[in-house]
Amino acid sequence: MKDVSILIPTYNDACGQLVIDLQRQAEALAIGYEIIVGDDGSTDAGVVSLNRRIDTVPHCRYVERPRNEGRAAIRNFLAREACYPWLLFIDSDMTVVASDFVFKYVSGTEADVVYGGIIVGGDQEKLRGNLRFLYEKASEPEHTLERRREQPYHDFHTANFLIRRELMLRHPFDERFRYYGYEDVLFGKQLRTAHISITHIDNPVGFCTFESNADFVSKTEEGMRTLHTFRSELRGYSRLITLVEGIHLPVVLSVIRLAYRMLGPAVRRQLCGRRPCLRLFNLYKLAYFVTLEDEKPFGGDR
Repeated sequence: MKDVSILIPTYNDACGQLVIDLQRQAEALAIGYEIIVGDDGSTDAGVVSLNRRIDTVPHCRYVERPRNEGRAAIRNFLAREACYPWLLFIDSDMTVVASDFVFKYVSGTEADVVYGGIIVGGDQEKLRGNLRFLYEKASEPEHTLERRREQPYHDFHTANFLIRRELMLRHPFDERFRYYGYEDVLFGKQLRTAHISITHIDNPVGFCTFESNADFVSKTEEGMRTLHTFRSELRGYSRLITLVEGIHLPVVLSVIRLAYRMLGPAVRRQLCGRRPCLRLFNLYKLAYFVTLEDEKPFGGDR
């Protein structure tokens, strides 16, 4: 079995229960392990106070970074901090849903990179007004093992993956990605360029925590700005870029921009309300992305 460093990047997420669940599983196995939570400059003092308790859990430590450096940099930092030859990255807002989750990774394939997938949890009746939940549920068919194996580099996400440490150090995340979104997409592309295979297995974590509609809309807008900034590098790895670049009539793009200027604020209010429409959300993403051509480059701190 593999000795493993379990690495959890976090930003304003209380992840003590996730650490305890993972530590209990790892402790039951005859392996060397550590769990490192890397706090990327969290601003919520209450969350930081809760996460500091992680230092009291055996083989676990909580490392606070003085300022937010971004989603790519914190993962690279954790890889450098790790001491074991295998790295298991898990996002701090994920949930362990299987009692043999760690075992499947440390006892399984010797592939250089392994992605276990996600499943969407939560009470569908209670969450029917939550836009993030609706979006993730609609995307569930894309997360099946069969679909992921069809496009192993396109369907790779940082929420739950295992990688050799020496490989991660040779192929780090691109630290220009400081804001939300797409650092994992480019990482998948980099692995493909380097002829490093990604093995997909059925070992998901649960996506069970969903932000408010307003927060998700803001996060989506940030992701669209990231996508627009790195559109050249991400060409061929984003359906939205492919869709927009397939619109060859300038008048169509002009109509989309006009519609966004006239209706964008009203649509945004609807999406942030109690009964968001997923179809409107997808149209809003498209229009928001198209209008970014008229704006200044994305920059500044989170």
